[in-house]
Amino acid sequence: MRRPIIGIAANEIEDAGARLYHLPISYTPCGYIKAVQNAGGLPLVLPVGSPDLAKDYIKQIDKLILAGGQNVSPGLYGEPIQVEEASLSEDRDRFELALIKEAIAQKKPIFAVCRGLQLVNVALGGSLYQNISHFSDMNIAHMQVPVSREIPTHQIHTEDKSILREIYGKKTAVNSFHFQAVKELAEKLKVTAFSEDGIIEGVESNDPSIVFLGVQWHPDFAYDHLEQEMAVFHYVVKKL
Repeated sequence: MRRPIIGIAANEIEDAGARLYHLPISYTPCGYIKAVQNAGGLPLVLPVGSPDLAKDYIKQIDKLILAGGQNVSPGLYGEPIQVEEASLSEDRDRFELALIKEAIAQKKPIFAVCRGLQLVNVALGGSLYQNISHFSDMNIAHMQVPVSREIPTHQIHTEDKSILREIYGKKTAVNSFHFQAVKELAEKLKVTAFSEDGIIEGVESNDPSIVFLGVQWHPDFAYDHLEQEMAVFHYVVKKL
């Protein structure tokens, strides 16, 4: 049986440091690569490029993964930049928006992590909190640095009859590395997990023409430590 080809949208860095001669590089965290391989998939890294390449890239894959990274450009949802230290990449935004559009058009499933979830929400008409410290009910540390990446630091609750309920059960703990989050949810999406302070942590499609699963935490950081985080990759590769 042919292994499912899982496209993983890559990130870029302009200066990789002295060890790599300060070269610009395209990369993706190895957690995605290893977890997809362990789940029986064939990972294919999709480097940031011109949006007009998206159609051909999506044709080559069975499913798309959108990873974490920079903040989504606020201009995409009609707001000025409110966070001075925000890290943005308009080239990556444009390319991944084209990937999302093509994946939906070609009916290819999308799994999105952290920034990826946020970008899909924006692509479908939603908006974001640029800094969740402005979210009045927040009482959980959603950026757990310096706590180790694989350690769960807060609880989430999943919704009945959701993909996330099937994988994670009614309640579990996850890691957390974000200071942005979904604000207004796109009409074609539904919330399927949330933290105890009300932050949206999991999103799925409520439109039968879109196959989508998004999580705000990082399964790629903990797939080799926690069974539930490897389980989500098994689901993505085999069932989504």
